[in-house]
Amino acid sequence: MIPAVLVLAALTLAGCTASNGSSSDSAVRAPVADSGTNLVKGKAQEPNADPSGVRQVIKTGSMTMTVKSPADAADKVADIVESAGGYLDSRTEHKAEDADGGSAQLTVRIPSARLTATIDSIKKVGTLEDIEISSSDVTSQSQDLDARISALHTSVDRLQALMAKATSTQDLITIESALSERQGNLEAMESQKRDLENQVDLSTISVTLNSASTAKTQLPGNFFDGIITGWTALVGFFAGLVVVVGVLLPWLILGAAIAAGVLAVIRWRRKRTVRSKGDSAS
Repeated sequence: MIPAVLVLAALTLAGCTASNGSSSDSAVRAPVADSGTNLVKGKAQEPNADPSGVRQVIKTGSMTMTVKSPADAADKVADIVESAGGYLDSRTEHKAEDADGGSAQLTVRIPSARLTATIDSIKKVGTLEDIEISSSDVTSQSQDLDARISALHTSVDRLQALMAKATSTQDLITIESALSERQGNLEAMESQKRDLENQVDLSTISVTLNSASTAKTQLPGNFFDGIITGWTALVGFFAGLVVVVGVLLPWLILGAAIAAGVLAVIRWRRKRTVRSKGDSAS
């Protein structure tokens, strides 16, 4: 049978390598702390420093552009992103209606190493209105996950070794429970690490494509253009005035009829009053 102290060690190890909580932080970081200060080229370095000097940076951003045809421009943007090794994450289009030429919104994932060149290519699809790119350094977070994952791997290996030596059913059940918990935490952290690496490797950019507004007025280029523009404005004014009159005409007729009725009543009452005064005087 496994000595009681061995089972106690397994339970202590299992509890100390939990992925969450205050006790987990000290236990998971222990393997890093135990190793002491790292030495890189003869110089002391903090445990969380990156020996390679490569920072882990997540880049996100947004772009707004004016294009002739949002649908066609969206196809071009998707082709540019795919040619750069990225992919289209989502796409939403609003069809053109009357004066509205429609719009399109895309969320694209672009390899971070080719982000600048890809954005420069996308800018050529239309007229850039605004752009915003932000960066978030997650180097410490990535290294912290690495340390936790390493500690959990060590914990799992030790629990598996204890399980192989277990002869008591109670000891086996206890170690299996602790091992299952450690493996679950390990899988969760490895998933977090993969997701973080994906965000670092592929930048997320939102692209909004708006159609060119047909309502924009342009100043006349010369005298004859000015005449045409003025004549068009005059015709447009009278056309609008005719529409307004057409809308108001039924109400004007109704108002005139009511006014005529009120005026007729007033006149009738006046005539009646005059006759009554004449009769009383005679």
